[in-house]
Amino acid sequence: MSTKLNELQNATVGMTVGVIEVLCLQPFNYCKNALQQGQPLTLDPRKLYRGVGANAVNMGSCTMIQFAVGGNLKKAVLGGEDRALKTYEEMGTGIAAGVVSAFVGSPLELVMIQQQRKGGNALETIKSIATPNHILRGWVGAAVREGLWTCGYLSIPPIVRRNLREMYPEKFDSDAKARVPAALLGGLFACYLTQPFDTVKTCMQGDIERAKFGTFSQTAKKIAEDGFTAFYRGATFRYGRMVCAVFMMDTLQVRAMGRQ
Repeated sequence: MSTKLNELQNATVGMTVGVIEVLCLQPFNYCKNALQQGQPLTLDPRKLYRGVGANAVNMGSCTMIQFAVGGNLKKAVLGGEDRALKTYEEMGTGIAAGVVSAFVGSPLELVMIQQQRKGGNALETIKSIATPNHILRGWVGAAVREGLWTCGYLSIPPIVRRNLREMYPEKFDSDAKARVPAALLGGLFACYLTQPFDTVKTCMQGDIERAKFGTFSQTAKKIAEDGFTAFYRGATFRYGRMVCAVFMMDTLQVRAMGRQ
């Protein structure tokens, strides 16, 4: 999300990078979701890419919203001033943009997870979950996760790149050289801080019948019966995906703004 792009440009960049990320990294997502729910892993590409359509729409629309809302919030914070955002402003706008996007992303992710567990096409799955009792199941976990994830991929990398270039100008004499450590730190922040919320959300959305997992707090207590590490099931796959995603998104948004 950039203050130099208008709303349509921010939205277009966000949608494009979101879809590209899903098409490249969907197998990581499948494996993460399977481990969180205690399901077996597979190498079958037909299963690894199950639900990819819903997830592409999810990431495309959510990232579009995050870029557009985040860009507008940054402009509002600056109020026409010609200056760089302060660290807390950069992070705050990212978190707010992520929370807003969860209203769209949570139902779409519910469709994907139900497809991954039960198979079937998207239309059949949408019909099965399109009720007031199901449609926002897991939203709280999604909102917290998306807020911190958006901060992790949109706000942390620019902060890290800027600080590295200021502190070590000889070693990091361009954004390109600082992009890898920025992606590693952004992915680390976005993954491990949000993983417990993502695990609760995934378990809730995989069990819409509420046979094992009830409300957010009930689901968290149930997972905790297996120890604190149970909240971090699938974290390795999620971190791998996030590092790749942060790098891709940071690179693509910078190139879209015409900077190298």
